[in-house]
Amino acid sequence: MISIRDFSREELEYIFDVADEMESIYRSGTDVLRGKILASLFFEPSTRTRLSFETAMIKLGGGVVGFAEPDISSVKKGENLADTVRVVESYADVIVLRHPLEGAARLAAEYVNIPVINAGSGAEEHPTQALLDIYTIRRELGRVDSLNIGILGDLRYGRTVHSLCIGLTNYDVKLFLISPELLRLRREFLEEVKKKVEVVETDRLERVIDKLDVLYVTRIQKERFADLAEYEKVRGAYRVDLDILQRAKESLIVMHPLPRVEEIDPEVDYTPHARYFDQVRYGVLVRMSLLKLILSG
Repeated sequence: MISIRDFSREELEYIFDVADEMESIYRSGTDVLRGKILASLFFEPSTRTRLSFETAMIKLGGGVVGFAEPDISSVKKGENLADTVRVVESYADVIVLRHPLEGAARLAAEYVNIPVINAGSGAEEHPTQALLDIYTIRRELGRVDSLNIGILGDLRYGRTVHSLCIGLTNYDVKLFLISPELLRLRREFLEEVKKKVEVVETDRLERVIDKLDVLYVTRIQKERFADLAEYEKVRGAYRVDLDILQRAKESLIVMHPLPRVEEIDPEVDYTPHARYFDQVRYGVLVRMSLLKLILSG
């Protein structure tokens, strides 16, 4: 699983249907993947994605090996990615890979004969995050079609945004892309998305907040900026708080891939709009679904 582009709407819905079935299994556990091993190779920091995949595998009865930072692996000795995954192939049945370079997951998949799941490649894509984001919308609002979905913040460097926008083109939605000029969605992604769904670009959340059914907030990706002076220009550009939410629909849900920094006021956590911690729970179900389908059919 390298890109969200690899999946049709029918396949997405099938994954989500199986994720629904995982709810009861999550509570009790199962041994459906007993004897299977997941290799968790994280060359970048992660809390939710890594622990979510590992929890999903354990709940399905499988095991986990791997590392959470490259400094404790042979990468520190100079080993390249191709050699690393070829070695790990002998230990595991599936590789979950996060890497700072775009294209890393696709490269890894070319060198091994076991499944590779992209857990984030540079600023390019994060396809399983898009799956759990769309699944959250479906679970919380009962549908994805006919919704107005706003995506706020760092649309240029946010890999979650890239995968989510592409994934949503499988549905009848209207996208509101809200960001400073410096952080607008990369042109290649924008052109691809505009061919399939209606898109509105703006730099003012207050102009569109009352129209939205979903507000997906992202942090500004400081670590992706080559020039920190450019980061300082947009730091703190947006903050979702109780004042702005007073203009929103009562049914609006606010989402965030996490971690958050300054972009959502903690007071929002206690409103009916907040869904970002629910996304974490749904993420385990979606990744259980993926692993079960990939490893047991």
